[in-house]
Amino acid sequence: MTETAKGLIAMFVACAIWGFSSLYYNALSEVPPMEVLAHRSFWSFVFLLAVLAIQGRVRELWDLCRDRPMIVRVALSAALISVNWFLFIFAVQIGRLVDSSLGYFIYPLLAVLLGAFVLGEKLAPLKWFAVALAGGAVIWLTIGLGATPWIALMLASTFALYGLIKKQISAGPVVSVTGEVFLMLPLVVFWLFAAHVWGWQPIGPQEAGGFGRDTQTTLLLMLAGPMTGGPLLMMSYALKRVSMVSAGLVAYTNPSLQFLLAITVLGEAVTRYHLVAFPIIWFALGIYTWVSFAEERSLRKAARRSETVPTS
Repeated sequence: MTETAKGLIAMFVACAIWGFSSLYYNALSEVPPMEVLAHRSFWSFVFLLAVLAIQGRVRELWDLCRDRPMIVRVALSAALISVNWFLFIFAVQIGRLVDSSLGYFIYPLLAVLLGAFVLGEKLAPLKWFAVALAGGAVIWLTIGLGATPWIALMLASTFALYGLIKKQISAGPVVSVTGEVFLMLPLVVFWLFAAHVWGWQPIGPQEAGGFGRDTQTTLLLMLAGPMTGGPLLMMSYALKRVSMVSAGLVAYTNPSLQFLLAITVLGEAVTRYHLVAFPIIWFALGIYTWVSFAEERSLRKAARRSETVPTS
């Protein structure tokens, strides 16, 4: 098996785990969403720190924390990914997984806009057309439902901004995410203490203090760390072996699974407005992916031509 094939398999497994995680967090619906988020952050830190210790890379985390300009960026990315994680857990618990999948479908196109307006990246006309199509679909959905799909838009925007900031962090993905959850630890510990000792629960109708309530809930909360960190390691492995375009295409596995699970397993309603908006967004993503593949092929051909040009 080639290294590229191994990378694609790792990428697919990671995205499939994230896609099926909606069922995992649905099983934790009796635990308040902020408490689930706190456990996800805490056990992710434990898991990722153990991975760094095994790899002998804990020093890299210490170096990251001592770099003041970099740690500011890590703090911003930590805030964004925490909001993103919370919204996903919240969406699952209130039966809005369809909106969550919509957000992760919109995210790549929103990332394109950030690249164009913030980083000054030039876009092909067809990519602009794809972004306009997706925007029209969201407007159609907003008018049809009589409400803005704010969960989808917030998920897409926080993840796109998160990606933008991550581009400015020199540390690898495992070290940077460990740094993110490390910076969140004071808030995480406070929230868990308040939930279990004081019974504090300002968000949601559930009873606070899920950890230790029963064996299943306790194990599910603890496994939120490997559930988050495991796919991250697979993604890191994959991105070293596959092109960004291929990775982006396989990444659609996550929202596709979310959508299918929402309507087949969790029984969420899909309106006629969704049935119009989703195909338009899928078509827009198809255009975006096709243009990206074409651009990548052109770059490879140009690179090969430059290698064959004789030097004087």
